[in-house]
Amino acid sequence: MRRRNFLLYSLLFIAGCTSVTNTPTGSQPKKLRFTVTDALGMEELQRDYGALQAALKEILQTEIELVSVESYTAAASGLQSDQLDFVLTGPSEYVVMRARTNAVPVLGITRPNYRTVIWVSANSKIKSVIELKGKKIAFWKIGSTSGYLGPTKLLIDAGLNPQSDVKILMLGSKGLPSLQKGEVDAWGGSAVKYEQFLQEQSLSESSLPVIAKGPFLPKDLFVASSQLAPETVERISSLLIKYQGKIIKSLLNVEEGKYKGSNIVPVNDSEYDMIREVYKAIGQGNFVQ
Repeated sequence: MRRRNFLLYSLLFIAGCTSVTNTPTGSQPKKLRFTVTDALGMEELQRDYGALQAALKEILQTEIELVSVESYTAAASGLQSDQLDFVLTGPSEYVVMRARTNAVPVLGITRPNYRTVIWVSANSKIKSVIELKGKKIAFWKIGSTSGYLGPTKLLIDAGLNPQSDVKILMLGSKGLPSLQKGEVDAWGGSAVKYEQFLQEQSLSESSLPVIAKGPFLPKDLFVASSQLAPETVERISSLLIKYQGKIIKSLLNVEEGKYKGSNIVPVNDSEYDMIREVYKAIGQGNFVQ
């Protein structure tokens, strides 16, 4: 009887040791303070990214604390002042964070059809971007990668000075209706938003012909504080790639499924030089250096 009890206790001890092998080691933080720069306010952060919080907690075996920030510049300040450890952000936001905090790019998230297009109305005589000189063009909002920096790059590539050759209006969701009414001469923004608008309005591409299409834009990405230990960042990176299916699944309801069909991939800082080039071209180079 005593021998059986000894064997039973030994097995229980071994099982107990095995059950904690996936928990953080002493060198790993017990909690990561996390935010998403696209989410405005705690309510939106919890609503849209609560599933991601749960997935990260399960995968990393670490407590994930959601931290609300008012803007991407506030997120940069949070990284700098050691109030944030981990951030999901867009390309334009990342270059600002990198410049101000030396934030560490951990992994990128691909986005299907993440590119910029410029289009005009069907009755427009404008057939190329260079013909927009002296015209009005609607963009989404300042700082947006696909709705501001991307179309600005298309203007620059066509030989136009975005500061003097065209009049840029930040109209957000009112941009496409303004184009239909003839209040602007062109609309520059996300290819996904363009396709969604055509579907919602039951329009064909000939109704709003595209005059320019840009290359795929840099990826969204997970960014880590430079104050995290390198081994911690490496652990996070390897686990997120290994369990990327769970991460992507947790993001499927964000912004009408912008991450549907996405993948988590390695990322390099040099991929974001295009964003820096546009900031320099519009006289804001110091902002990202």
